[in-house]
Amino acid sequence: MLVSGDRAEEVRYLAERVGIEEIHGGQSPEDKVRIVREETARAPTLFVGDGINDAPAIAAATVGLAFGRNNDVIAEAAGAVLLDTTLVKVDELFHVAARLRRIALQSAVGGMALSAGGMAFAAAGFLTPVAGAVAQEIIDVLAIANALRASHSPARLHDYDR
Repeated sequence: MLVSGDRAEEVRYLAERVGIEEIHGGQSPEDKVRIVREETARAPTLFVGDGINDAPAIAAATVGLAFGRNNDVIAEAAGAVLLDTTLVKVDELFHVAARLRRIALQSAVGGMALSAGGMAFAAAGFLTPVAGAVAQEIIDVLAIANALRASHSPARLHDYDR
């Protein structure tokens, strides 16, 4: 859904370019907040804005995303601020967030599963205390090494073709 204070014709043009079917042009800041609250009651929402008039809707959304760095009000209302005002950066943000979440879950759940397995072996008497401590250090190093993958950029960060 695209909600904007701009004229309906401009909003329709942008919506067609990015594949959005439901549009709401010419909306006041109050209208934006009302629409965001209605949608947030149904499902988690993301609101992207670039002006002071967007700050209330950004704050009302599940996640608020601000474009630009020249406005403290909108930056304070948002959960994240993108310095480049292109939709490609929004797409990249989704990819980075999903990748970081996946890597964090792999590291945390994988480390806990390996630790639980190590404790089971130790409880069964297959690991001495020293061997168990060494095994735990190896598990910690593996979890940290996996988490370090997040510092390397993937080959592709967006689906949106410029």
